[in-house]
Amino acid sequence: MALKLEPGDPFIFMKVGVHAREPLKDIIERKRKEIANAGVSFWGYGGGTCHPLTAVQPFVKEYVNNGLNVHLLMQEITSNHWAPPVRAEESSADGVRWEKIHPDINVTGSRYALVIDSLDLIEEPISLDQAAVGVGRLKGSKADSYIRGHVDKACLVYAPGETKPDAQSIVLRLAARVVAPYAVLLKQS
Repeated sequence: MALKLEPGDPFIFMKVGVHAREPLKDIIERKRKEIANAGVSFWGYGGGTCHPLTAVQPFVKEYVNNGLNVHLLMQEITSNHWAPPVRAEESSADGVRWEKIHPDINVTGSRYALVIDSLDLIEEPISLDQAAVGVGRLKGSKADSYIRGHVDKACLVYAPGETKPDAQSIVLRLAARVVAPYAVLLKQS
């Protein structure tokens, strides 16, 4: 997949690596099989910065309603996520109605998941000072000042402009299209 961000393009940024004791290359292979078998996959995550109901769903719906696709764009990092690989059994798009997760989809060690229907390797440099936070109380803030410390994911909008002299580029390694219901809550049985 060739990635060409245009001004105003929305995306969800996430740092990824080992998750629930599974190396990223194995996760990629498994997720591609899930998409082939179930039509979608769940890309699991945790933390509060991209809550499914208050951040991801409103953000994605705004752009999808205007005819745009939203992608998950990922930077590979060295990570040490050694939480137990416990499989989520149920998901909910609204926190009220829960349903069993398709048997071909395995999402482990996560509280939430993005719903994706593709997963492509890419190699695209980007400077996060060329993106802005797209949802929440810090909407409009430059992404490079937002993505720091333990903040490793965000709903962003590509907003190119003058690059800061000290700006650092990162390389995006994976891209996935986010599809309805966009993000879900997870629970183990």
